Amino acid sequence: MAIIKTEDLTYIYGDGTPFRKVAVENVNLEIDEGETVGIIGHTGSGKSTLIQHFNGLLKPSSGSVLIDGEKLWDDKSKLRPVRFKVGLVFQYPEYQLFEETCYKDIAFGPKNMGLDSAEVDRRIKETAKMVGISADLLDKSPFELSGGQKRRVAIAGVMAMEPKVLILDEPASGLDPKGRDQILGLIKEYHSEKKNTVLLVSHSMEDIAKNVSKILVMNKAKLFCYDSTQAVFHRAAELEEMGLAVPQITRVFNRLKAMGVDITEDVYTTKFAKELLLKLLAKKKFSRGIETD
Repeated sequence: MAIIKTEDLTYIYGDGTPFRKVAVENVNLEIDEGETVGIIGHTGSGKSTLIQHFNGLLKPSSGSVLIDGEKLWDDKSKLRPVRFKVGLVFQYPEYQLFEETCYKDIAFGPKNMGLDSAEVDRRIKETAKMVGISADLLDKSPFELSGGQKRRVAIAGVMAMEPKVLILDEPASGLDPKGRDQILGLIKEYHSEKKNTVLLVSHSMEDIAKNVSKILVMNKAKLFCYDSTQAVFHRAAELEEMGLAVPQITRVFNRLKAMGVDITEDVYTTKFAKELLLKLLAKKKFSRGIETD
């Protein structure tokens, strides 16, 4: 069953004014429960507007959004509980920290859900451990922490609500390579443990390639495609035409193919590239051995 479904979803900014702009146009989409989905698109493609519809931050100009089979906006009284099913982590979430301690900041979402103190405490401690925030840091002010730790606390605050869908908008933005790998690693571990749906918005094709099983591509307010990671990066030429880069390793191997190297698979991660090269070298060595014999 689709955890997220859109039906002819359209959103227009400034409708009826000289500044009218169609941000999302007639998007029909179904995202199954448990998927890891990368969302890509050039600036102004509509991807940020799209994800804000998934937890009801924006109301469609026309069309509809269904979360776990329930249509948003049909009954406003049901909007709040449905929103708890979709957690949205904005870019630079550490700027949204405001409580006296990390414990209280992580507790903010679960408390708003009306959970009892024991359940809130369980979620805080479990989520903090998951994101690598030690127990002694929970009583500290989040403003005493490093940038990477602040981001972990902010992400933990959304994870602690245990949403069926977790959406992260550029979660590794502005971090150094080590911090980037740590944040993406914890998101991957979170998905592996919880088995829920994770949507990752990123400009880094390398991050997308390594961390998702499907990719959603937005282009000029429309859904260009939604397919497996391999199938999407197979359309490298089309992506580049719309101003999107493919992973560097993909460009290298596409060039090798063009030069006549016997590569049939689509390559989009360095790990797979290494395995493929080793197979090609072993095959070449084996064939030379036969020729020598």
